[in-house]
Amino acid sequence: MPGFPTHSFQRAKWSIAALFCFLGFQYGTWVSRLPALKTRLDLGAGEVGLLLMACGTGAAASFPLVAVLTRRLGSRRLSLASALCLIAVLAALSAAPDYPLALLAVCADGVAVGCLNVAMNAQGAALEKAYGRTAMSQLHATFSAGLLAAALLASGVTTLTASLEAHFTVAGGVLLLLMVCSRPALLPDGRSRPANTPGRPKHLTPPSGTTLLMGCAMTFGTITEGAMNDWSTLYLKDIVKASSTVAPLGIAVVSVMMLLARVCADRWRTRWGDGRVVRTGSAVAAAGLALALLTGGVVPTLLGFACVGLGTAAVTPCVYVAAAERGPDALALVAAMGTTGLLGGPALIGFVASTASLTLGMATVAASALTVTLTAIWIPWAHRAPAPAAGPSVPAREDA
Repeated sequence: MPGFPTHSFQRAKWSIAALFCFLGFQYGTWVSRLPALKTRLDLGAGEVGLLLMACGTGAAASFPLVAVLTRRLGSRRLSLASALCLIAVLAALSAAPDYPLALLAVCADGVAVGCLNVAMNAQGAALEKAYGRTAMSQLHATFSAGLLAAALLASGVTTLTASLEAHFTVAGGVLLLLMVCSRPALLPDGRSRPANTPGRPKHLTPPSGTTLLMGCAMTFGTITEGAMNDWSTLYLKDIVKASSTVAPLGIAVVSVMMLLARVCADRWRTRWGDGRVVRTGSAVAAAGLALALLTGGVVPTLLGFACVGLGTAAVTPCVYVAAAERGPDALALVAAMGTTGLLGGPALIGFVASTASLTLGMATVAASALTVTLTAIWIPWAHRAPAPAAGPSVPAREDA
């Protein structure tokens, strides 16, 4: 195996990070302008909800297409092609004259998001494989940074003009710059295929039990993330009786802890291995949230929410790496199951809250995090020893 200089790892890492930032920025851009889209298209609350669901449904339903395109194009070309599509979709959404066309544009956005999500995570997993160094958690942190940058840009532009077209034009320019920055050092298609995959089958193959376990871990992990984002503020306000000023801090605490943990998580993965990080982290999330629900009060609740952000931060990056080891079909399926969890989680908690109570709904979130811990016991994780400076190392298997 040829050696790769250390600076090449950093160049490739920043190129792939630009893709993660791209996806977060693109999604954050149009979601931040939902009020403007609602006003311009004269939409009701139900129609706005359907618009959001169309994006997630497109991403979840794109699994067969993503698997085929990943095999035929490779992760490098697929990531660039889907990035171009997302820029075009943003332009189309800004010019959509009516609701049906906006719905179609958002559904297309979901399909392109599904493609880029799989392609960029395949690139991230291939980077770790080639150099024997952990990077996936930091790459996922740049996705969060992209969301934050999109929100700040939306705030800044709307202070100058209410024009949706002007905002999306500026955002499109930023996206194009990110895509150009990502292109030079992405891993070649031949190198991005997992090394333990002997070839690319022409047709989809039935998922193995191990792949389904990874999909379950991803599903329950994203259920935990999505439910916390959607229900933490309401829980603080209605159940804990926090003030209107304090209640929004729930999502802020989860988001900040998750971002900080993802910045540090690659060092944890190198030291303790992916399996231990996932099992311990999800157990911390489950225990912290459960104790917060039992104790009550604003401070214990915020501490419990912080445990969720800290504990779940590395779950999706580690599962993506494990799925990529088993080939593009497994990665595409696991990504689609993760999207399903992200969509279905908030709705599931809402159903439990409406039939029983929101406290029981949040207890379901804790149970979901605990399920990740139990599922992760049976997943074969990769443990990567520190790589020599001259070139990549080959990961050894970590016993579950």
